[in-house]
Amino acid sequence: MCNLYNVTTNQEALRAITKAFDRLGNLEPSLDIYPDQMAPIVRNIDGQRELARVRWGMPSSQQAIFQAATKRADKLRAKGKEVDFQELLKMEPDGGTTNIRNTSSKHWTRWTGVENRCVVPFTRFAEPDPARKVEGGRTPNAWFARDESEPLMFFAGLWVRDWQCVRKVKEGLVTCDLFAFLTTEPNSVVAPIHPKAMPVILRNEDEIEAWLTAPWSEAKALQRPLPDDKLILLPRQQVEQQATPAVQGSLL
Repeated sequence: MCNLYNVTTNQEALRAITKAFDRLGNLEPSLDIYPDQMAPIVRNIDGQRELARVRWGMPSSQQAIFQAATKRADKLRAKGKEVDFQELLKMEPDGGTTNIRNTSSKHWTRWTGVENRCVVPFTRFAEPDPARKVEGGRTPNAWFARDESEPLMFFAGLWVRDWQCVRKVKEGLVTCDLFAFLTTEPNSVVAPIHPKAMPVILRNEDEIEAWLTAPWSEAKALQRPLPDDKLILLPRQQVEQQATPAVQGSLL
């Protein structure tokens, strides 16, 4: 599961590749993006294509939220407290779903139309590397990119507008726009680190255009692993030194 990525580029490159109206404001030169943070995406909205900041994490399924609320209710009852389950369910925190795999499920099919598709710019993405984990410590990340210059690429994503939910207890009920990106089987570059999945990456402007405009019967074919020769595992030294990637507007 990809829960960290970086985007290091300029907005002119984003506009040129995606042909989108820019409503980002000033974009920081380099951003490490974590779940539930605001991040730049290019989305279809009101018949236009827009560059905007949207919160990472699509709504979780009703079943997942129900199960979480049930566990919370059981714990409260075990402590002798009365529970209004419907209110508890309404206020159950949903941190969001960052990666989408099963696009044929009823939960996701309502958002696979053109109006809910987006692309997510990135220059490299991370997966925890269990082979480098030190006993008692955290698992270091392995980072993947097109090549060592880390050119601009795009994940294929979905987004939803004006979703009412509780993301964090301290925030309470909020209404916000949300996004996530698709995953698929890993290629042989990612599989040794993360054998379950890799993000769906669009290879060129034609694939970006297809993802944002084609009927789902055509667009769903883009949910496939990236060819092995289009991705590398970044050298550990480059990652550890936090080298600044070159600002490029090229795709794969």
